[in-house]
This record gives sequence, structure tokens and C-alpha cells, in this order.
Amino acid sequence: MRSNRHPLHASLCRLAAGVLFLLTAALFPLAAAAQVFSSEVQQFRAITLTENLEHPWGLAFLPDGRMLVSERPGRLRLVGADGRLDPQPVSGLPAIAAVGQGGLLDVALHPDYARNGWLYLSYAGEGPGGYGTEVLRAKLDGHALRDVQVIFRMQPKSKPGHHFGSRLVFDRQGYLYITLGDRGEMERAQRIDDHAGSVIRLHDDGRVPADNPFVDRPGAKPEKFTLGNRNVQGAALHPQTGEVWAHEHGPQGGDEVNILRAGVNYGWPVITYGRNYVTGTRIGEGTARPGMAQPLLQWTPSIAPSGMAFYTGERFPRWRGNLFVGALKFQMLVRLQLDGERVVHEERLLDGALGRIRDVRQGPDGLLYLLTDSPRGRIVRLEPLPAAGAK
Repeated sequence: MRSNRHPLHASLCRLAAGVLFLLTAALFPLAAAAQVFSSEVQQFRAITLTENLEHPWGLAFLPDGRMLVSERPGRLRLVGADGRLDPQPVSGLPAIAAVGQGGLLDVALHPDYARNGWLYLSYAGEGPGGYGTEVLRAKLDGHALRDVQVIFRMQPKSKPGHHFGSRLVFDRQGYLYITLGDRGEMERAQRIDDHAGSVIRLHDDGRVPADNPFVDRPGAKPEKFTLGNRNVQGAALHPQTGEVWAHEHGPQGGDEVNILRAGVNYGWPVITYGRNYVTGTRIGEGTARPGMAQPLLQWTPSIAPSGMAFYTGERFPRWRGNLFVGALKFQMLVRLQLDGERVVHEERLLDGALGRIRDVRQGPDGLLYLLTDSPRGRIVRLEPLPAAGAK
């Protein structure tokens, strides 16, 4: 049947449709940003909630539904539950040394935040000799921090601009764990008189627990809980055992997943599955030595892990109990299926789809949230899709 529409009418219709599409994309950008993916057991979609974050590093959920996000150059941002980025950064931070891999790093809330209001930030701070990881606690008052208290300063400081750690995790007893790096000076990780290459354990106000493993060792740093760690950028509390699990970067291979236990030596750089970057030669004595822990899992080649979360929610029932790890190098999310302390299966998700994944968190809504590491970083939320045929 021949159309009796005038060509001008058709052109105007196409123009109107185009304008409507652009208006819809502008008003509802999240719908345009949704991507659908399949895992072995679950279909899901990835929705971009927030854009234009500059190298976001850590994410925490406030009780009122808002989010706190750290940007590595030294800004703490507020994000609404709807993903809207507050244009006004939080003021009151100390001087942040945004050098190399350093800057404003992790953010965490006290387990009793609703009552006491304490939030915690890790960051690279400058001092005699160079830079090192520091931790403060403070209270959020509108767009400002007040009652700021620095509760930990890594010693000694040094000049390299890499391997600062750093994740913050509270355990069920209220102890704060601070993960560090070796600052690119590997021999420091075996020294008990040096904070580098270790995990720190403190009371929530910075006091040293009396049962820390090196408290009574002459010359030792009493804050140390472990030693022999290269660069720990992921840590999470196991939902059943209450132990802190962590992963760390290896050199050109040998990324590790470990359980953090008092006084344990995790081997770096005496034992490692990684190799020298330039020559490819062995580092240290090999992969095992009595008195040094073996990892639960190691990745060779390296995936450059960052961020870590156990999934305990109801929204992804077939993922419950799995451990999720972000990856910078391969730009993916790794799902680890566990049987006790054994990793029995690994699945790699979102391969190259979102970019470098810096942090992984489970939200209070039972969904997974990711931070992507770039000059225009994003908050991405993973949501389940109904099974085929479901209504």
C-alpha cells in the first residue's frame, strides 16, 4: 500500500524521534549504561551508577543510603543512593601525598558507626624520609570531617612511590586491620622492626592490642600482626569463621590469597611463585620453606588483584558464600567458589568489559558494587536477571 505521507512529514518524524532518544538518554543515563552478562550460574546486568570519579579507590555505605568514595588524588566524595555525585568534596582531610600509587586510599566505617560516627581513611602521608601509609579516624559533619585523629603512621617512611597497600577491615571483636605493602623495598617485609610488608592490628582508637604477636619482642613494631607480605590491596571478613582473608600482588605472577593469622610469615621475598620483572629469574629461595605459609591460591600470570568481598546476600542466591576479587591487569571480576579453606572453582567475569576493577563491595541491598580505576572512574552495580521463563 502506497504511503500518502509527505517527505517533509517523514523527515520531521525522524527528527522528533532522534530528539526524543537524546532527551531520554540524558534524563535516564543509567538505562543506556546497562550491560547484560552471563556467569555459569547466574545472568546479571552491570549498571553504571556514577561516572567521572578520578581514580576511585575505596567505597563505604552510609546508614542513610549514601556512599563515601575515596579518589586517589586526595578527595573524599559523597554519592547519593541514586548514584548522583555530590559536586562538593568533603573537607578537613590532612595533606595527602598523591605520589605514584599513593594518595587517598581506603575508607571504612566503624562497626558501631550508627552510634559513634567514626569513619576511617587510609592514605599516603609525607614525613621524615619520604612517604608511608597512614590511617585516621574522624566524624562526618555535613561536607566536613571533624574530630580528626591520626591513629597510625607507617615507619620508617621512604621515597618509592609504590606498594602502599592498603585496605581497612574490622573483625568481630572490633580490632582494625590495616594492610600495607613493602614500599618496593622487598627486604623490609621480613623485618620485625619495620612496618613495611605487613598487616597491622589495632584497637579502634589506635592502641596496640596486648595480645599482638610481636608485642613482647625486643625491637619489634608492636602494631605488626603478620610479616612477609608484598602489597596487600584486598581484604575481607569471612562470614562464617570471622577470620580476615586477604590477597596480595606478586611480581609477574604469584598473586596470593591468604588467611591472616597472628605472627604468620607469608614468605615475601624469601619464597614466592612470582619472578623478576626484567630478567624473569627466580626471586628468593623458591616457592616453599619451613615456617612460611603457603597461599590458599596463587595466580600466575598475575591478575593484579584489588578489592575483595564475600557475597552473603539474597539477591544472588547461587553466588552466596563465594569470594569476589577485582583485577586491574586483566580488567575482570573473579568469582571463587570455596569449600572451607579450599578454593574449588574459579570463574572469570566481565573480562575487559568495564576496565580496571579497583574495589568490590556488597551493598546493604544485597547487590555487588564495583569501582573502576581510571581518570573517569565509575561506580557499577551488578543486578540479577530473572531466570529464563521466570515471571
